[in-house]
Amino acid sequence: MTHWIKEITLTGTNIELVPLKAEHASAFSNAAADGELWKLWYTHVPTPENTRDFIQDALIAKQNNGDLPFVIRDIKSQKIIGATRYCHVDNHHKRVEIGYTWYSKSFQRTGANTECKLLLLTHAFEQLNAIAVEFRTHWFNQQSRVAILRLGAKQDGVLRNHQQLKDGSLRDTVVFSIIKSEWPCVKKHLTEKPKDMTQNLYLPLD
Repeated sequence: MTHWIKEITLTGTNIELVPLKAEHASAFSNAAADGELWKLWYTHVPTPENTRDFIQDALIAKQNNGDLPFVIRDIKSQKIIGATRYCHVDNHHKRVEIGYTWYSKSFQRTGANTECKLLLLTHAFEQLNAIAVEFRTHWFNQQSRVAILRLGAKQDGVLRNHQQLKDGSLRDTVVFSIIKSEWPCVKKHLTEKPKDMTQNLYLPLD
């Protein structure tokens, strides 16, 4: 199968998105340990013991479904500070979701998420010619829901009992999107936002 989204490194001013590899396992685990993010019950962050399995599953999804998982790297320190992914790729209609996003606690409430989303959205709309980009999050992840709206996305609806989580609970998933015609305005909103507001625009977890 020919996948629509090709492997690429996306480089910004302060961060770069590097395609996830098996050799990132140790640094990936260290990034998640900053805040023990796996303890948040509504997250996709693996425990240190499950990091390699998580990465293997991500790479299988890349091969089979056209996903493109990234590690997020701070350019100045060269430290991996989180992860994100193009997922639920619709090759025919050119729709994609940005998901599996998390940041080390020390890099939350910084400009990292704004720059990350700007890189991903710019590539999706301006290089891949996507017609829509989705974001999904747990109903109870209020931080994420607020942050997605502040990016400029609009809420499409709620998928009730959408997934059964590892603890057996049922997840209601809130779906948001930005469509192609909205992108110029959203891009202007993200690139011209005052610095003090940008630093609070973060998406810790989906």
